[in-house]
Amino acid sequence: MHVQDSHWSSASAVAPGTALSAPSSGHGRAGGPRTTPLRVDAQRNLEHVLRAAREVFGELGYGAPMEDVARRARVGVGTVYRRFPSKDVLVRRIAEEETSRLTDQARTALGQEDEPWSALSRFLRTSVASGAGRLLPPQVLRVGVADEHDHARVPQQRTQPAGAELRLVPEKGSAAGEDDAGAAQLLDVVGLLVERAREAGALRPDVSVSDVLLVIATAAPSLPDPAQQAAASARLLDILLEGLRSRPA
Repeated sequence: MHVQDSHWSSASAVAPGTALSAPSSGHGRAGGPRTTPLRVDAQRNLEHVLRAAREVFGELGYGAPMEDVARRARVGVGTVYRRFPSKDVLVRRIAEEETSRLTDQARTALGQEDEPWSALSRFLRTSVASGAGRLLPPQVLRVGVADEHDHARVPQQRTQPAGAELRLVPEKGSAAGEDDAGAAQLLDVVGLLVERAREAGALRPDVSVSDVLLVIATAAPSLPDPAQQAAASARLLDILLEGLRSRPA
C-alpha cells in the first residue's frame, strides 16, 4: 500500500460521474460542471484517464505525478488537466469512487450472507480481489492511539485494551465534506460486519473496523504480473483471515 498524504480542499471536490471543463466564458468558475454532454472522443479520453489513474495510483500511490497518468492513458498531460484542473481533484475523484465501491461490497455481503463470518470474509475477499484497498483515501487508513479524553471514535472500535485502541485520524488541515461523509458510510457498514461477527463469537474481540480496513490494504499488493498478484493476494488474505478468527479458550 502506497497511500501518501494529499491536502484536499473542499473546493476541489468532484462528484463521481461529473465531467469538468476548462475555463471559458459562459461556464462559470474554472473547473465548474459542464452544462452539455461530453463529445464522444472527450468522453473516451475521460474514461481512459480515470482507468489510468486507478492503475497508476494503485501501483505507485497517490504521490504519483499527473504525467504518469497521462502517459498510461496515452493522452497529453493537458488533456488530463482539462478534465481535472489539479491533481487533488483527480485524487479525490478516484478515492471517492473506490470508497463507494467498498461500501457497496460491504452492503452486498451483509444482505446476501446470513452467517456473520461468511459475510465478513466475503467482503474481505471481494474487496481485495477488486484492488480497492490500494486506493482508499488517506484519512480512512490513517490510524493513531486514542487516549482517555478522545471521544471521536467509531463505536465498533471501542474494544481494544486501554491506551492501545486504534482510531481513525482526520487529515490535518482538511475540511469535512463529501469525502468524509463517504468514509463515514463505509465505516458504518464495515462496523456492522465486524459487530455481527464479534457477537457470533467468530471474530477476535480485539479486532476493530480499522483493523479490517488495514487487512484490505495489506492484502492487495501491487505486482507486475496479474496472475502472481492474484495468487499472492489470495494467499496473504488466507493468512490474515486466520489471524482475525477467534479461537476456543
